[in-house]
Amino acid sequence: MGSPTDDDVEMGDSFLDSSQESQGDKGKEKEGGGKVKAVASKDSIWVEKYRPSSLDDIISHKHILSTLDSLINQKKLPHMLFYGPPGTGKTSTILAVARNLFGPKFRSLILELNASDDRGIDVVREKIKSFAGTRKIFSSGVKLIILDEADSMTKDAQAALRRVIEKYTKSTRFCLICNYVNKIIPAIQSRCTKFRFAPLKQEQIVPRLNYIVREEKVEITDGGMEGLLRLGQGDMRKCVNILQATHMAYSKVDEEAVYKCTGNPLPEIIRRIVEILLNEEFSGAYQEILAIKTGAGIALTDILSEVFFYVQTLSFPPKVRMKLYDSLATIEHRQSVGTTEHLQLAALVAAFQHAREETEVFLAMKED
Repeated sequence: MGSPTDDDVEMGDSFLDSSQESQGDKGKEKEGGGKVKAVASKDSIWVEKYRPSSLDDIISHKHILSTLDSLINQKKLPHMLFYGPPGTGKTSTILAVARNLFGPKFRSLILELNASDDRGIDVVREKIKSFAGTRKIFSSGVKLIILDEADSMTKDAQAALRRVIEKYTKSTRFCLICNYVNKIIPAIQSRCTKFRFAPLKQEQIVPRLNYIVREEKVEITDGGMEGLLRLGQGDMRKCVNILQATHMAYSKVDEEAVYKCTGNPLPEIIRRIVEILLNEEFSGAYQEILAIKTGAGIALTDILSEVFFYVQTLSFPPKVRMKLYDSLATIEHRQSVGTTEHLQLAALVAAFQHAREETEVFLAMKED
């Protein structure tokens, strides 16, 4: 993530001069390569307590950070569109930019909105318009509007936002944050500089987690850390939330505690299920997996997501693997629209039965 190949920056047509002087928190005391000191109370939520407060504190996306730092120093901050998976630093980055731009008073010069709560056109026309149109009496430069989860806005609201962006360009910069850039209308995309935030790598997550563990005096095992990383899937916020929840519920954060706290099936249970799928006949496999699923209280959706990772390690022929992936995706989709778990569990067992049979045919043909 720290290299130019991991983070994408697309320049729109919105490079605009800003007269606000940069007021970054240079020289802030840090510990262990960007691990910002805790700034909140003992009982606060850890994702906020350990949120980076400056661009220097952010541990990843170095290419994006250097671009933003250069734009701030040149006083040419554009409208921005941050997109990528959850927990990859999008909100932390723009808040650090705001602190760099405005210093301690940054909260009074930014407007934060969550578009998933306020999705309609009225929000665009009222809240945003009201803030963007208010004159600043004692400060020069631009204000900043941060619109999180912008991909949940209706198309009409986005069209209205486009007109507001055009009208208040001289006094305001907009930063739209979303997970899916394809849900943002082209008219807004073309007016923003786009920054892609890729999932964090494990080597970027582990130092921050270790720092939090030391600060909060958490007793954690290697298995517990591996569980956090596996369930987090590159999402720093998810890793920290699971760590805090497990620490509050258990005296020691080990692998079993992490999986029990989140309700995810333990790795050994998934290994057993995969073993059954690969070796048992249809009827016996279905009954055994149903018994495991019921006894452990596991949702089929969780089984599917974990089995998917195991399929990547199995020695199926490429065409068989592709067909199995397609079957797993179909089962997951059916689950999402409300079909019965018993029926889809049978479909899962059948998919592996077909994969095994096709593999046997492939190997027989190869021998001939």
